[in-house]
Parts: sequence; structure tokens; C-alpha cells
Amino acid sequence: MKSSLDSNRPIYLQIKESIEEDILNGRLAPEEQIPSNSQLVSHYNINPVTVMKGINILVDEGTIYKKRGLGMYVSPDAPEKLTKRFSQTFFKEHIEPLTALAKPLGFTLEEIHEMIDNAWKGEKND
Repeated sequence: MKSSLDSNRPIYLQIKESIEEDILNGRLAPEEQIPSNSQLVSHYNINPVTVMKGINILVDEGTIYKKRGLGMYVSPDAPEKLTKRFSQTFFKEHIEPLTALAKPLGFTLEEIHEMIDNAWKGEKND
């Protein structure tokens, strides 16, 4: 769970994204119970309706499910579904714009690979 929320973005989305991040990073495993609504309300000091809005999106997407009388749990295939969705988003938001900009600038694929390798290693490109 994140320690605080950003006041510039919808809180319900941040709740949703925080749980997704915990699943992707292995802090919440498949079939593991997620924090209860009351825990989230108390932790972030927010309205229960706001928490439910974020939780309901995760339920609708199949990321979590309800065990009657027990709470909400991570779906068995949630990590794979999230990885696939985030990979598609990463490609669309980062790779496609990168290539659209690199081609007119005359970069070769090898030069782009080298830049990415350097960035991955934390090295500066000269």
C-alpha cells in the first residue's frame, strides 16, 4: 500500500493502481486477501465510497474477486492479466512515440538499442 495519495489525481484510481502495483510487485499474491475497505479508509483517511469505486473497477476487470463473508482476494490470473495490459500500454505510450520520433531524426535501430542499453545501465549517452 502506498503511504500517501496524490491530490492532483482521482483518489479512486490511485487506490486501484496501488493494488495493481502491489500485485505486479508480488506484495499481493494470487488468492491472497487484499486490505479491507475499512483498512483502506483508515489508512488513507478517505471516504468509503471512494474506496469502493476503486475496488469495484478491479472486480469488474477480474483482477480481484469477492469471497462472500471473507473479503476481496486477488484473482489467480491477475498478475498475468496485469502484465499483459501494462505491456500493451507501455508499447502504445512509450515505444510507438519513441519510434515515431526516432525515424525522422535519422536514428538507426542499432543506435536506439544502444541508447536503451545505456539508459538501462544508468549510463549517459554521448
